[in-house]
Amino acid sequence: MMLFGVPAGPHPLNDDVVGRFRSGYQLNDRPAALTEWRVTTGDPEVASAIYDLLGGDAPQEWPAKGEDNLEVFTASKEIDVIIDSPKSVRQRLVLWGRNGKPIYTTDGETKDDGTPDPDAHLSLQERKQRSRDGVGPTPDVEVYFRLKEQPDLGVFKFQTGSWSLVQDFAYNDTEAKLEEVDGKIAATLKLEEVSFTAKNGPRAGQLVQYTKPVLTVKGAAASTVVH
Repeated sequence: MMLFGVPAGPHPLNDDVVGRFRSGYQLNDRPAALTEWRVTTGDPEVASAIYDLLGGDAPQEWPAKGEDNLEVFTASKEIDVIIDSPKSVRQRLVLWGRNGKPIYTTDGETKDDGTPDPDAHLSLQERKQRSRDGVGPTPDVEVYFRLKEQPDLGVFKFQTGSWSLVQDFAYNDTEAKLEEVDGKIAATLKLEEVSFTAKNGPRAGQLVQYTKPVLTVKGAAASTVVH
């Protein structure tokens, strides 16, 4: 499995990010998933604009570790976005140490030090299981974008460790679809609810429910003037 858009250092737009779209939050110090987007920012004007555009709860402060100390729990599952180029969608696999720092990163075939990935022969499902067992790397996906309705608001970032998104990228050949577009790319970012009864495995016969992020490439974005 070879990933595309593997980052080599921080993205050029990283310093321009005005807010982050998030698919979860902390509830009693435990991660909880959401079915509508949550947006965090350090700019009151951006928070207010997100609230006006996407609805939901009014901006409020939260105990952020960074500068994005305002959050908006929106009422929107799906947003229309503009992506500057294929390089604005980046993914890698990271094996994290107990100290929270990466032991190594990989594109699925080669580690960041140039040596072969020892798990390169594994299927996506086998990799996923090793990740769950704490002995294999996990996804780290970044998407940088502007909002179609208000591109002047600035660059936003969505970052996730979703295996579902990595799997969908491979299944839908997202890399090719991004590369096919000449110029800026129109897309949608959606939180999709999944529900099914497991047929086998430890949860056989049980109802499985989760929310997964979905990036859908629509084609070329209409010309917009961004100041």
